[in-house]
Amino acid sequence: MLRYAVKRIMTGILSLFVLATVTFFLVRLIPGSPFMSGGVSQSVVEAIEEEYGLNEPLPVQYLSYMAGLLQGDLGISYQDPGTSVTEIIARAWPLTASLGTAALIVSLLAGTGLGILKVMSRKKAVGHMISAAGMAAAGIPGFAAAILLLLVFSVKLKLFPASGLYTLSSYVLPVISLSLYPTAVITRMMANALAAEMGKEYVLFARAKGLGRGRIVLTHALKNAFLPVLSYAGPAFAYLLTGSFVVESIFTIPGLGREFVDSISSRDYTLILGLTVFMGTVVILVNLAADLLAACLDPRIRRNFAGREG
Repeated sequence: MLRYAVKRIMTGILSLFVLATVTFFLVRLIPGSPFMSGGVSQSVVEAIEEEYGLNEPLPVQYLSYMAGLLQGDLGISYQDPGTSVTEIIARAWPLTASLGTAALIVSLLAGTGLGILKVMSRKKAVGHMISAAGMAAAGIPGFAAAILLLLVFSVKLKLFPASGLYTLSSYVLPVISLSLYPTAVITRMMANALAAEMGKEYVLFARAKGLGRGRIVLTHALKNAFLPVLSYAGPAFAYLLTGSFVVESIFTIPGLGREFVDSISSRDYTLILGLTVFMGTVVILVNLAADLLAACLDPRIRRNFAGREG
């Protein structure tokens, strides 16, 4: 188990290095200068670029950035002089984290419940309705759902706030927008896994003993059927974080997503890099935690890893 964890951590570190490297060179391909705005003269732009080291050869800039990154220094924002990228992340991250966590919880609860209902229901119409709703939810982009919900429930009906993330009611529309797709995926995964579990010998034995379907599901089959869903929790959280970029802009939520969109439009290289590295770190850590938890709960994962090592 320890070797499995160490291997995943080393893979994560390598992934972060590749992510930082690729992002560094990609942002340098963005045309124009981050300081070329408001009628600033070329001489002033060159002076500012020299101050930030942007007149150095690209390999020198890269090595300088990576050296700072190894020390935990994400640099200074170009568009907000005197403010470090770390300060911007610390200010915006709590909103993004709370939004993503709320959407993940809703997705897990709704998807698991609908998956169980689809398998347990004796009416085929219920299963067909859940499948159709899942296909529709999976096919609607998060930004389209956000705009539609905003127009109907905020602008037209005035039931929920149109912007910000300050009260419980203000979470409703952004969370629904983000959770539609992962809920559809989790519903399908839970239904398939639970249906497979219900055909296994231990379930048939429990039925022979006279246990009801509901009790069998809750006390025996659900734990095993939930393992694939648990493994998906990491990628789902990554999807929710990246999906929040556009949703935060639509609902005017001052989180990391809006900061990222603004940093691209203003060519704020250090902020783009810092946000990318930070979000990459969060995604890797969440995936690692989900995989380790799944390995703890499922001996088959540990045996498979031990077999590959052997």
